[in-house]
Amino acid sequence: MTVVATGGPPGRPQLIRAINEQLILDYVRQAGTVSRTELGRMSGLSKPTVALALTNLERAGLVRAAGVRTGVPGPAASLYEVRPDVGFVLSLDVGGQFLRGAISDVSGAVRVRSAVEAQAANGHGRVDELVRLAESLRAEAGIDAADVIQTVLGSPGVYNPQRDALGLAGLLPEWDKPIVLTELRRAFGTTLMLENDVDAAALAERAHGHGRDVDSFAFISVGTGIGMGLVIGGQLHRGAHGAAGEIGFLPIGGGHASDAKDARRRGTLEAAASAAGIVRAARRAGLRGRASAREVFTCAGNGDGRAVTVVSDEAKLIAQAICAVVAIADPELIVLGGGVGQASGFLEAVAREVRRTAPVQPELKVSALGADAVVNGCLAAGIDRAWNRLMTALLPDVGEPLERAHASGNVVPPT
Repeated sequence: MTVVATGGPPGRPQLIRAINEQLILDYVRQAGTVSRTELGRMSGLSKPTVALALTNLERAGLVRAAGVRTGVPGPAASLYEVRPDVGFVLSLDVGGQFLRGAISDVSGAVRVRSAVEAQAANGHGRVDELVRLAESLRAEAGIDAADVIQTVLGSPGVYNPQRDALGLAGLLPEWDKPIVLTELRRAFGTTLMLENDVDAAALAERAHGHGRDVDSFAFISVGTGIGMGLVIGGQLHRGAHGAAGEIGFLPIGGGHASDAKDARRRGTLEAAASAAGIVRAARRAGLRGRASAREVFTCAGNGDGRAVTVVSDEAKLIAQAICAVVAIADPELIVLGGGVGQASGFLEAVAREVRRTAPVQPELKVSALGADAVVNGCLAAGIDRAWNRLMTALLPDVGEPLERAHASGNVVPPT
């Protein structure tokens, strides 16, 4: 059997061969190490077609021989794997308190990770901090800037093509100015790709967490900000403007937000139910000296009645947001992440409220991915994008149609 290209010009054997090579490469990537026979079984392609595809992929430097499999009936089978050193992916996560980063090879093996406390008070300084973090990661990994074939930045907000800038950037001062993208492009080159931070965490959940087992789920992050990554049919749903999941702007909790300016800036729900909103609610309840949401949750755990009420109100707000998501998208699963979302006992409090009000009952779970969720999601997106770029550059017959098919709306234009 041979894969037949659809929607393109008929009689293009070069394109058909290239598509077969893309298919075989995808199976090699998924399997790790795999034999020709296994590739034939996975792909449905004939033995000669598999052999030709592997030969061309080896010649292009994308796969390599990985020894033989012994100890099983029949002749020893030659094994193949992707060439991990063909390129590297740099992943960066810009948060309000920390900058995190990692470098992986294109096989997905992480070579180095790091996190530093954010110090900058403006966009220019934050770009400088990201550049220094990237330099230290490359130095520790023992690679040069030219070895990085894809850079992915996880950031609050979405790309606004009219302004050529980030919008809805939340608490990061000056991060929505056009000069920020200009400086990022100058620093990281034309391979720079932007990913909304919560969307990136949802990609990590799909690849490594609870999302592996379901077709549709919502990852809801509650912490210094509030956002959602929505996966439908196994694919991240971005929306027409890239703003799908900006649930911080839901008109929920207006009576709880004492700071109207904050509500206008980052949304009613986020102002009321983010970490800062919890602290404000605690102070209104008479809990003085509580400087963080974590302290409020600790007080609630110790039986302080005022703190218990604050946490209960917080659970109701998040449950209302979940009910809105359920009514519109009906996902199989809701995953709570972020510092507040993963707080002890919070899931149970939210679940009680969801059971009272939701039209149907999704499964609710707490993410176990931790602080590196955004970085891991950016790596997953970057590795896929890097392979698409490699296929286009090294196997020209794949050409622009496959590149366009795999490109997503979060890629920042180079100019």
